[in-house]
Amino acid sequence: MLQTRGFALIVSAPSGTGKTTLTRHLMATQPNIALSVSTTTRGARPGEEEGTHYFFVDKNRFETRIEQGCFLEWAEVFGNYYGTDRGFVKEHIEAGHVVLLDIDWQGARQIRDNMDAHDVVSIFIAPPAQDKLEIRLRGRKTDSEEVIQKRMQQAAAEFSHWDEFDYVVVNDDLAQAKVELSAVLVAERLRRGRMQATIQPILKTFA
Repeated sequence: MLQTRGFALIVSAPSGTGKTTLTRHLMATQPNIALSVSTTTRGARPGEEEGTHYFFVDKNRFETRIEQGCFLEWAEVFGNYYGTDRGFVKEHIEAGHVVLLDIDWQGARQIRDNMDAHDVVSIFIAPPAQDKLEIRLRGRKTDSEEVIQKRMQQAAAEFSHWDEFDYVVVNDDLAQAKVELSAVLVAERLRRGRMQATIQPILKTFA
């Protein structure tokens, strides 16, 4: 198979929008997708494996790597650092993979600031309406009323940044949303700039 250049695919969405279901569909149906593995300072939980779920480092090592510019984005959450390794993403892009990054709008902004624009594609998954999002959150029956209200507030804050993304998929009908998300991936793989390695050998046959 002829190889195209890969890219980082950022997918962001408020909690309850169906992002996990949609990204799992991409991973299961599209070739050459690598899920980004974050680096963290928190300890490994039972069943988590180094290099599969996270890269585990201590706080001093993480802070040194921040100073060295090793992260495309990073944040401190509840006393632990989390970051996206620049080398990991670059290696997969050059190998022709799509690197899937499940991050919020703040992380997406950092990624865009720290990568070449042609190597980043971003998608915002939106709910069809606020009330439908709340119904979905309540339907999961996993959160208290306080948590649900907090998630709704967070959703409003995240939704205000929808226009910072390249594409918007409204997840009203799940089957349609899957088609639309896959269509973005396929179209972006066929961009002229990513097809150089594929086209050059073909051009030589016409010389």
